[in-house]
Amino acid sequence: MRVLVAEDEEILAELVATGLRRAGFAVDTVYSGDAAQAYLGLHDYDVVVLDRDLPRVHGDDVARGLVASGSRTRILMLTAAGSMEDRVAGLDLGADDYLGKPFEFPELVSRVRALRRRSARPVPPQLVRHGISLDTVRRSATRDGRELDLSPKEFTVLQLLLEADGGTVSAEELLERAWDANADPFTGAVRVCMSKLRGKLGEPAVIRTVQGVGYAL
Repeated sequence: MRVLVAEDEEILAELVATGLRRAGFAVDTVYSGDAAQAYLGLHDYDVVVLDRDLPRVHGDDVARGLVASGSRTRILMLTAAGSMEDRVAGLDLGADDYLGKPFEFPELVSRVRALRRRSARPVPPQLVRHGISLDTVRRSATRDGRELDLSPKEFTVLQLLLEADGGTVSAEELLERAWDANADPFTGAVRVCMSKLRGKLGEPAVIRTVQGVGYAL
């Protein structure tokens, strides 16, 4: 659910990030290899979309470091060099997938989703609790048969609560997994999102606040 886009072409990086956000991911962007290393050291990403030809620190070295650290972050390597030898070399470095430029954006989103599923514990395609049914493949949700018109952020928060299977999810974990690095932890973003989500879920209320701990469904 959280993706780092490391691409030195800033316009392309922002286009990719915007599209991934529309698909429901929290996305950060960096434009150099050293910045990618810094962000990967600070945050727990599900997937990094990694341009191979990054300045200052080469993408190959970013991939090597990530693999050597034992990180669970999956690597989707991008490159303008699309020969079989280049693909093999990228995969041998430890990349989980490889996509040549130019690429079709729906394919990129599909590959990121596939890698995200591999980076975390398996999540069933249907999550059901308290009459709420969430389809993680079609990205749709209902309550007692009623369609829920959720924003991408609200959908992600509801999915995290359902995945917890009755357990408590802290506001800090929600921020880490559903928002990007620009989210200010003091803005009340989680509280506002939770209020809107509760309103859309309707009565009787199913999300409870566990004082000083977080939220549970």
